[in-house]
Amino acid sequence: MPEFVHLHVHTQYSILDGAAAIKPLIKRAKALGMNAIAITDHGNMYGVKNFHDTATDAGVKPILGCEVYVAPGSRFDRETSRGEDRYYHLVLLAENNTGYSNLMKIVSAGFIDGFYYKPRVDMEILEKYHEGIIALSACLAGEVARAMVRNQYEMGKEAALRYEKIFGKGNFFLELQDHGIPAQRLVNQELLRMHEETGIDLVATNDVHYTRAEDADPHDILLCLQTNKKLADEDRMRYEGGQYYVKSPEEMAELFPYALEALENTHKIAQRCHVEIEFGVTKLPRFDVPDGLTSWEYLNKLCFEGLEERYQPVTEELKARLNYELSTIKNMGYVDYFLIVWDFIKYARDHDIMVGPGRGSAAGS
Repeated sequence: MPEFVHLHVHTQYSILDGAAAIKPLIKRAKALGMNAIAITDHGNMYGVKNFHDTATDAGVKPILGCEVYVAPGSRFDRETSRGEDRYYHLVLLAENNTGYSNLMKIVSAGFIDGFYYKPRVDMEILEKYHEGIIALSACLAGEVARAMVRNQYEMGKEAALRYEKIFGKGNFFLELQDHGIPAQRLVNQELLRMHEETGIDLVATNDVHYTRAEDADPHDILLCLQTNKKLADEDRMRYEGGQYYVKSPEEMAELFPYALEALENTHKIAQRCHVEIEFGVTKLPRFDVPDGLTSWEYLNKLCFEGLEERYQPVTEELKARLNYELSTIKNMGYVDYFLIVWDFIKYARDHDIMVGPGRGSAAGS
């Protein structure tokens, strides 16, 4: 039986949509003999740190990802007439540290530039930050699958080839899912055909939204909270069939006896993914200083110029006090931090924007 790894997983951080608490999720994966599992929350990476630490401590390899929302056009578009085509789903997994860094940039762009009902990204952002990322075509809400459901095979094929071009050969996979939904079985047959025609590899996933099968009812209540509906309401969002849990490799093999390679590919992808998050190190942006100066020299220059403006005469005692403060800043590794804060405080004052006194840090300097 092929080894299997869950690569499409929504934790509690898929707010009011995922009901899989991280600790029980990792414990369940390990109990099923899985040595790796992914996190792919909807549109955000809120749970990545918690997930990474919990999985690592349990001896399970954390695969860090996100199921992003892709705008059909530009992420800057604000159109209300597209209905369900307002965005498509796409699963992104960080293969390495470069990919993890790029994934954070992609997700941030979704919130900063593309937020419209959901934090959306677009092809421009995906092309810009594709390096080090493995992409999966996602669920029925993915662009490829949605075209299949509408009997628009060529359009779906075009979308798949576009994603493959963006992420590179071997970095984009066609995602098979089976939760007992007739549309998924139709899509799976078309994806098998597309695999034969394009050479794009298949990967089998279960769209995990809760940890165990018996969690289906509590998850249904969670969906009602999200959509402001009641359990008795007929016309509401549902995850029918109770199949959105952490299935065992045996259960997945029973679902996809015709696509064992797609199961094996989950393991191969997991082996490729390796992100090392460095902790205990202060990480700051580098401040761009004038040519010929280091950050340390520029901070000294600004501080001694400020000293001349504020004190007359500048005594040796004042210089000694300033040098002591500067040495403390340098020893703590906060030179660029002080320059960054100085920069936006200066901008505010130069543009008549009120600035508070600051307390306890560089903010008032």
